[in-house]
Amino acid sequence: MNVATKPPALRRTIRCGALTHALFVSLFAYQGASPRAAEAQAATRPDPRPEAIAAQRRTAITDATSKVSPAVVTVQTEAVQTVTTYDFFFGAQSREQTSAGLGSGFIIRADGVILTNAHVIAGARKINVAMRDGQTYSATLLGSDELNDLAVLQIKAKNLPVATLGTSRNLLIGEWAIAIGNPFGFVLGNTEPTVTAGVISGTGRNLTARTEGGALYVDMIQTDASINQGNSGGPLVNSLGEVIGVNSAIYSPTGSSVGLGFAIPIDRAKRVAEDLIAHGKARQPWIGVRITEPGSDPNERLVLNRGAVVSQVTPDSPAATAGIRKGDMLIRSRDRAVKNSYDWEAEQLELRVGDVVVLTLRRGGREQQVRVTVADRPEVTAQRVSVLKDLELVDVTAAIRTERSIRNAGGALIVSVNGRVAEDLGIQNGDVIVQVMNTAIKDARQAKQVLEAYSGKGRIRMFLERRGQVFSTDFAIQ
Repeated sequence: MNVATKPPALRRTIRCGALTHALFVSLFAYQGASPRAAEAQAATRPDPRPEAIAAQRRTAITDATSKVSPAVVTVQTEAVQTVTTYDFFFGAQSREQTSAGLGSGFIIRADGVILTNAHVIAGARKINVAMRDGQTYSATLLGSDELNDLAVLQIKAKNLPVATLGTSRNLLIGEWAIAIGNPFGFVLGNTEPTVTAGVISGTGRNLTARTEGGALYVDMIQTDASINQGNSGGPLVNSLGEVIGVNSAIYSPTGSSVGLGFAIPIDRAKRVAEDLIAHGKARQPWIGVRITEPGSDPNERLVLNRGAVVSQVTPDSPAATAGIRKGDMLIRSRDRAVKNSYDWEAEQLELRVGDVVVLTLRRGGREQQVRVTVADRPEVTAQRVSVLKDLELVDVTAAIRTERSIRNAGGALIVSVNGRVAEDLGIQNGDVIVQVMNTAIKDARQAKQVLEAYSGKGRIRMFLERRGQVFSTDFAIQ
């Protein structure tokens, strides 16, 4: 009798791959081999225990991965969208539709604080975090900053593994870069992170167009380590097992990785995370200058690659106080050379409110230095007016009007709006209320008085300015 005709029980044991020593010996005896020969052959097989893995197989990549991957998590979101369909007989019909999203994140504090991308959790009604072993926690959003595309979550857990945060200031072109995350997690159905490796392809990379969510991707780390959908929010790691960036974007004509991945530098991410944990929002540094945007003319781009030309200075701003003028060319800020407007955008993201910054200007062919004190944006320090617990407004001052290019002479700027109200009315932060019914709005207090006067009196029509265009919305206050 040969092996092909062995008893069914023995065949099942071979398929399961869990032979005991006794069965292993009996199998060889069944085939005509001696137990001694079977034991000798078994002794030559490699030891499957992890500690017996050959040292030659361990590399900087495997060591770095083993340090960081226990702290990498899967971020699962649930968002509700209102979908409107049109029926010939019944007209417009609205219904809610639930959609699931997935990204990555990593633990930065042992008490369950997690860093991820803002776009991963954007619009989420429910956020869950899955650990490497599959255990799932409900997560609370501590804060989100769309401009930097970063968000901080917290789960109720203790003594969690923490990713070691390194620095992004001294990266070497060509050094190892390891991207860890959960690409295509719904397809794979696993919570264990995936690892891809490559090198640092470039630093200080500027993506010249803002995303739909408003994120500004400047001074980014570029890597050819594969970053795909679901990797967003995961760590980019160096060969020492230190996080050097937050994976955020890919450039691809197909939507899949083609070797152009980008990560937010960890030094910037740490600064933003500290603000989000402490205040629930990131303070946006401001000095009050607007820089000429590069045009489509290649010659113009070449000229602007020698500095950032000031096209506007906001009245009563830190820049105005420091003596900066329209037409000045910014060529250096602190230790950063400013070659164009993107470099200046990147520098602003690194500044902190309260910093005193030395700027080098070129004016009339001569260089000079000025000291500028970084401030909060003017709407942050302005007095807020609450309207029916759903809106917060501030007056449109000269500084705010100039900074935001608002056309209307007066108005009330929306600086905070309840999510439900924003969706129902089609309004958002940054919109300016310019008229309610037939009343032109001069300031925030007047907007409050007029809106509350119409409460409970039927339909209200409100006119708003957004990016220079005026639109209206109709609603009722119950």
